[in-house]
Amino acid sequence: MAAKKMAIIASKGALDMAYPPLILSSTAAALGWEVQVFFTFYGLQLLRRDLSGIAISPLANPAMPMPVPMPVVVSALPGMEAMATSMMKAKLKKKGVASLEELRTLCLEAEVKFIGCQMTVDLFDFTKSDFIDGIEYGGAATFLQFAGESDVCLFI
Repeated sequence: MAAKKMAIIASKGALDMAYPPLILSSTAAALGWEVQVFFTFYGLQLLRRDLSGIAISPLANPAMPMPVPMPVVVSALPGMEAMATSMMKAKLKKKGVASLEELRTLCLEAEVKFIGCQMTVDLFDFTKSDFIDGIEYGGAATFLQFAGESDVCLFI
């Protein structure tokens, strides 16, 4: 029996949206699945060498639990994004959740194929030196060839 295949489109670069494609792809790879993740638009940020700029915003995140209830106007104040990001990273670490860098490395070691969207690279004037080693570059057609044969296809 052939291995299952999972295709993921990672389109967001915020901290809370960075974990799902990395956790799902590393888990599927650990189960023996063939996995490809296509990083496009803001999701391409997750392939950058430096992930320190990946943040989470309490604004427009109504389900985000905060230690104290805050009106929307407070969430928009300067410094709130940095505070929310710091709190979330501390909580992830306290609960033993791997960092984005650790998950990304785990994925690559498990042979998850990371594809950086070439159109997005060109659109935002990135260079390949902005990104980690071990990834491929391609367009929608590259990804769709694999996605069309996948058992599970997710858009995150």
